[in-house]
Amino acid sequence: MKTTLLLIAIGFSISSFAQLNRCMTPEAIQYQESLTPGFLEQVNAAFENAKAYSAANQNKSNYTYTIPVVVHIVHNIPAQNLDDSVVLDQIRVLNEDYQRLNADTVNMRSDFDIVKGAPGIRFKLAQVDPNGMPTTGITRTFTTTESFGSLAVLGGDFSDLEKVKSTADGGIDPWDQSRYLNIWVCNMSVDFFGQEVTALLGYATPPPGLPNWPAGSVNGLSDGVVVQFQAFGSNNPNPLDAGAGPMDVRGRTSTHEVGHYLGLRHIWGDGDCSAQDGIDDTPNADAQSETDCDPSKNTCTDNIQGVDLPDMIENYMDYSAETCQNSFTQGQVDLMHGVLENERYDLVYNNPAGLNETDLAHWDAYPNPTSGNLTLSGIQGLSNANVYALSGTIVKQFNLNGDQQIIDISSLQQGVYILELSNDKGASGTRRICVK
Repeated sequence: MKTTLLLIAIGFSISSFAQLNRCMTPEAIQYQESLTPGFLEQVNAAFENAKAYSAANQNKSNYTYTIPVVVHIVHNIPAQNLDDSVVLDQIRVLNEDYQRLNADTVNMRSDFDIVKGAPGIRFKLAQVDPNGMPTTGITRTFTTTESFGSLAVLGGDFSDLEKVKSTADGGIDPWDQSRYLNIWVCNMSVDFFGQEVTALLGYATPPPGLPNWPAGSVNGLSDGVVVQFQAFGSNNPNPLDAGAGPMDVRGRTSTHEVGHYLGLRHIWGDGDCSAQDGIDDTPNADAQSETDCDPSKNTCTDNIQGVDLPDMIENYMDYSAETCQNSFTQGQVDLMHGVLENERYDLVYNNPAGLNETDLAHWDAYPNPTSGNLTLSGIQGLSNANVYALSGTIVKQFNLNGDQQIIDISSLQQGVYILELSNDKGASGTRRICVK
């Protein structure tokens, strides 16, 4: 339960330093404040607005929000061009963590049973791009920029980092930030006197252009999440060493940063026991947890439902090792719901038609891979089928009728295609299919 300003979190480490420092939140906020005075006041106002809404509206505690995601892979060398399987694994981790379906919830100490919460938030790779074309929800951009990190960030200047969000600056422009969660995955290592150091794990920004933000309040900070390429997914083949030896990577950097994107602050409040994150049921702590995940720590005295809870190393918004992070509190859940019902309303209620699953939740296509006929089942209410090459060109079209239908795609060359089914209302859904 801590009260400090946030909305951007950056983990970093310099191997030449004796102490690992994984957060530059105060410096990042001050950078934005220097560009647009009044930023801090508006961050607090948005946070309090979300808290007030969540306190007054508990009727959606069992509601599942669906957020469309586009992952931008920006790469300079092959190792940075992560395979689709890593992206899909990261989406799996997000879905498990934000629906409390992760297997390691069993590791949460019973002390926190009184505060645990399940956000009921679902993440789905976008099926339709901003131009209405089918997509995998993954973009790939080669860049001549070896790293978007620089020593300037250690002084609180994020201008180099933000270039990954700009096509003109060697990255890639975001998709509609009001309707997609944009996640950029890139290299942010720092050239530290000739030595390349993994300095940043990730950062997230507040939404731009909201009614309760002053005009131009996010000049210099474009909405979305940025993650160091080795810290993305739990099956990443690239080892992550931030200076103190190999780190366990389970995809929780993205879980943490998306928490910031949805309004959460660091659980330890970026201060001592007097600092708070504004959430009533997160235990006080005098500092971020270290990577040893010490369960004996109780660094501050608090009163949560009459109990002095220990430091919550299990919380995703701490900086404990990813192996011991496994939970949000109900207060954090309520705050995120308040943000989705206000500041990020369009993200869940006006997102691309490809996520409208009224008629699209249960259809299937098999066998997949196939060398000829493809059986479509569960298609009652759907009227059209389009097969797209990955370039976006339609290569086959079919009219649908009934609950099951066989379509012939034997004339297609070997490769991967996107199958799109749609209804007369314009809602559509896609599957990847493989022709062998």
